[in-house]
Amino acid sequence: MLLPCDLREWVPENDMVHFVIGAVEDMALDGFRVNHRGTGSKQYPPRMMLSLLIYCYANGIFGSRRIEAGTYRDVAVRYLTADTHPDHDTICKFRRENLDAVHECFVKVLELAAEIGVLKVGTVSVDGTKIRANASKHKSLRYDRAGELVEQLDLEVKELLEQAEAADNTETEEGQRLPDEIARRQALKGKLEQARERIEKRAQERAEAEEAEYLKKVKERNERKGSRKGPKPKAPSPTPKPSEQINLVDEDSRLMRKNKRSEYEQAYNAQAAVDADGSQLVLSARVSQCASDRNELQADVEAIPGELGAPSAVLADSGYASEDPVDALQANEIEVYVSTGAEAKNQRRWHDFRPRHGSSESSKEPKAEWLKAMKEKLQTDAGRALYARRKQTVEPVFGIVKHVMGFTQFLLRGTEKVSGEWELLTLAYNMKRLWNLKLAVV
Repeated sequence: MLLPCDLREWVPENDMVHFVIGAVEDMALDGFRVNHRGTGSKQYPPRMMLSLLIYCYANGIFGSRRIEAGTYRDVAVRYLTADTHPDHDTICKFRRENLDAVHECFVKVLELAAEIGVLKVGTVSVDGTKIRANASKHKSLRYDRAGELVEQLDLEVKELLEQAEAADNTETEEGQRLPDEIARRQALKGKLEQARERIEKRAQERAEAEEAEYLKKVKERNERKGSRKGPKPKAPSPTPKPSEQINLVDEDSRLMRKNKRSEYEQAYNAQAAVDADGSQLVLSARVSQCASDRNELQADVEAIPGELGAPSAVLADSGYASEDPVDALQANEIEVYVSTGAEAKNQRRWHDFRPRHGSSESSKEPKAEWLKAMKEKLQTDAGRALYARRKQTVEPVFGIVKHVMGFTQFLLRGTEKVSGEWELLTLAYNMKRLWNLKLAVV
């Protein structure tokens, strides 16, 4: 059997494991949660555990059982863990409880990239991708259907109670089975009622969040002069719609689809802001429960760590075309380039070689003034050249994450934990990218 000190000879010098170990060891991280009592399960150095997660995620090993197996089968992983073998429960618990340390490391890696001159925050590309949740869409339940099932279970419980009362004086096998059937239906009824309550709470919170915007629209309408003030704004309703759904396995996930031609999946909308000035490092990683990207632009940009500074320009596709977030960013002296339609038309790849037919383009002219101004900005030579970076910077990141690293489904559940896992994944991507850039320089 190899001793830990001998494992170095089996690991190539250009393996990423050396870079990961050195980078994590040199970082001042304070967010680790460890057991200071010295009792219970066997403990492992927190930095080693974090390095283990980063290295395995970067190499497409995500499940805790597969990572545990890697500590036996993979020489580089055995070297990283000093030939120790954390079990899958320990790995899973560390991943779940140390998301703060993951965030610290995410920021430190970007600071390291800035120090060595690889990263300089200037132009940023923003995009989102749908990633399946750790839950089946068949476990989703509509609000109205849950109510119908509760009523049905009430009737079934009532019938079973009557049968139980009639069977009190008998000792048949069916009479002994009835209490279990009643308990099972009452437990199911309780779960359905809790699901309805969570949907109602979600609707109430949504109405409270929309109240300020509603009052703003009412005030603007009342201040308009003349008889044509437009339709009266609709007040937000605290009552959930009959079609609102909740997933019984991961209630924070939502039914989403990539586009109109794709099927619905139980998923999250994973957002990323990527450096478009050459490094292609992920500057911010967050998760949204909304299938649309329309209101995510400002949050994505504000999630960029303040230590790196603010970007000078932001590139985004037409899914982010919303006036308020664009105005908010430009008010902070961040120039925004958002597509107002098909990107090929903005880049004019074929317009210069085909005869133009005015009628085909005039019917698709934007009506809003800010969209007209945005379209004019994108049609300038400088605007087209800058916006052309978007597709070749942010979209390859999602391609690498999904098809090279192989991450297509979250393992954790709940928005907070899923957000932490997405940040862990992008941290692993950044480590991999930074290592490749280092090799290119050498």
